[in-house]
Amino acid sequence: MAGNSKRRGAIRKDGTKKGMVVGSGGQSRRALKGKGPTPPGEMRPGHPKARAAARRSAQQDQQRRRPVAGRRGDGEGPETVLGRNPVVECLRAGVPATALHVATGMAADDRVAESVALAAEQGISILEVPRNDLDRITGGALHQGLALQVPPYSYAHPDDVLEAASDSGRPALAVALDGVTDPRNLGAVVRSVGAFGGHGVVVPQRRAAGMTAVAWRTSAGTAARVPVARATNLTRTLQEYASAGLMIAGLAADGDVSLDDFDLATGPLVIVTGSEGKGLSRLVRETCDLTVSIPLAGRVESLNASVATGVVLAEVARRRRLER
Repeated sequence: MAGNSKRRGAIRKDGTKKGMVVGSGGQSRRALKGKGPTPPGEMRPGHPKARAAARRSAQQDQQRRRPVAGRRGDGEGPETVLGRNPVVECLRAGVPATALHVATGMAADDRVAESVALAAEQGISILEVPRNDLDRITGGALHQGLALQVPPYSYAHPDDVLEAASDSGRPALAVALDGVTDPRNLGAVVRSVGAFGGHGVVVPQRRAAGMTAVAWRTSAGTAARVPVARATNLTRTLQEYASAGLMIAGLAADGDVSLDDFDLATGPLVIVTGSEGKGLSRLVRETCDLTVSIPLAGRVESLNASVATGVVLAEVARRRRLER
């Protein structure tokens, strides 16, 4: 036992007695604070996941700021049409525009040359701007060196459609769209109305497509000749049309009559087309004098809103020609 140097009070080699060793008393242990669990890679600066997350966030911010040409809208505010193909197509269709922005020093091609020529022919201001300025104007969106400024559309009043019919000397023919939200459908309907002798199109003020640049382009310039009226309350406007002597005919798959038996086609008429998903709203359907269905062959259950409207307009025009 005397040789056990680990026991308390052991004798050192120098003859002194080894006493109690003074320690930290746990103070150093309390002073050491852990850093906690390792944070995920997205929160660690310099980590590949953190860099990827930063890139995704920047892309999302850019998408929110980007003024995408042809996005759904109501035509109440100005638009910026971006890209060589969209710009030249708008100019070919006669979309009213106030300015064509062209990036300085970009490589020109046939579309750029045609866009500049059409803008000059239509009296649209042509502004050559540095690419950095064009990036700022477009919010950093892909513009390919071209941006076309389109002003808000000037809507007609629903009474203007009746006046156009009265001036024509022919029975009134108008189309009202109930809940159609795709501007391409609106543009196609405007084009069909112009092609088959209609006098105008009526759209609701809310929850409906407006005359955006896309609608203008789809109408192939017909929007310059066919008035598009905006109704604060579509049901009330239809009631006013009925009071003026027009029959209100809604399109529905379960219509009261088939298009083949649509004898009201030759009189003053408003054709009402609903949305593809929900069809006619309840109040609008109750306002209609009758509903008309289009006979379909095969397994096709329904037609696109603008296609269905065009089919009915063509039949109305055919019947009116036969009555002359």
